[in-house]
Amino acid sequence: MWPAAQGARMPGGAVPEDTIRIFDTTLRDGEQAPGCTMTRAEKLQVAHQLMRLNVDIIEAGFPIASLGDWDAVHAIASEVGTQPGAPIICGLARANEKDIDSCAGAIAPAPRPRIHTFIATSDIHLEHKLRMTRAEVIATVSRMVAHARSHCEDVEFSPEDAGRSDREYLYDVLRAAIASGATTLNIPDTVGYTMPDEYYALIAGIRVHVKTAGEGVTLSTHCHDDLGLAVANSLAGVRAGARQIECAINGLGERAGNAALEECVMAIETRRNEFGAGTRIVTRELVRTSRLVSQCTGVAVPPNKAIVGANAFAHAAGIHQHGMISNPLTYEIMDAEMVGAEPTALVLGKHSGRHAFRKRLDELGHSLGEEELVVAFGRFKDLCDVQKVVSQAEILALIAGLRGSAAVS
Repeated sequence: MWPAAQGARMPGGAVPEDTIRIFDTTLRDGEQAPGCTMTRAEKLQVAHQLMRLNVDIIEAGFPIASLGDWDAVHAIASEVGTQPGAPIICGLARANEKDIDSCAGAIAPAPRPRIHTFIATSDIHLEHKLRMTRAEVIATVSRMVAHARSHCEDVEFSPEDAGRSDREYLYDVLRAAIASGATTLNIPDTVGYTMPDEYYALIAGIRVHVKTAGEGVTLSTHCHDDLGLAVANSLAGVRAGARQIECAINGLGERAGNAALEECVMAIETRRNEFGAGTRIVTRELVRTSRLVSQCTGVAVPPNKAIVGANAFAHAAGIHQHGMISNPLTYEIMDAEMVGAEPTALVLGKHSGRHAFRKRLDELGHSLGEEELVVAFGRFKDLCDVQKVVSQAEILALIAGLRGSAAVS
């Protein structure tokens, strides 16, 4: 099993080919999900945990959104961003001076601040939302990226709805952003419309036509999950050359959410040979971070959620349990401890087989002969038909009852 890479942090700008930066947007895009808003104290608590997780960038919020959000971003920049080895602290701003100035003030206490500014580039957004021409948008990008750069050296630019934007026009917008000082180009699939092969081609095309590598600029992914493809698209982007993934704990975010951080990270760490790169995430903090975010937002994690769900390392089918007893590699591609989860659980129920039942008896200190085992297993199966899961206490009572009836006879 590949361990999680945990190297030193780097400043903004280009990223080595063997490193994928993790840009966490739980406190910004994740918190924008209906019902997921957090208090200042909760955002600080999550930010401290994200630092323990060793994310590269924390997008702490959208400062212009409210005085409370500005204050929370400022507090994170002051308390988390100033710690030794702290991640980059980022704030979001629309492409206008008021937003950018507010963002710059909020993140100012952090020694490593980043301004993330954005404007839409798809024709549908230009016509129906912005009511701007293509030329007007490019002029705005040039002015506002330069304005952001006047506040700090690390500036990220996002062409909103890039996935549905005209490619040649998108290239022109990105060239303008680079010329004005952008150090990261984030390519959003804002509405979760793109297929993985399309997103791969999008990133690959930008690398060819915009010449980002030669300019020392990092390409980033930002994918939404409207069609359930956010993680797949993000990984496709990495394979095409992106070296930053924007993602959120538990996949939180607008509508169906963002790419789930834990899934992106563990896909890369488990299949490093496929990606030729790794992350610096401390993977054993993943489950703890997931539970904290769930607690702060009040949004429960589904039990079948990959990596951090309660059933992610649980086995109920007899065939699977037999395999796990023989060798865990038969049905597990990663170690539960690697992500900070409880050890693998063999859940006893109606789908369990005799091997798992015997193993549980051995763990409880009961060794049965073959005939006793046949009888006990039959009673266990009868019990399973009337309830979903059989507890340890019920198994012990079953064995006591079996031996009691034998003693009487």
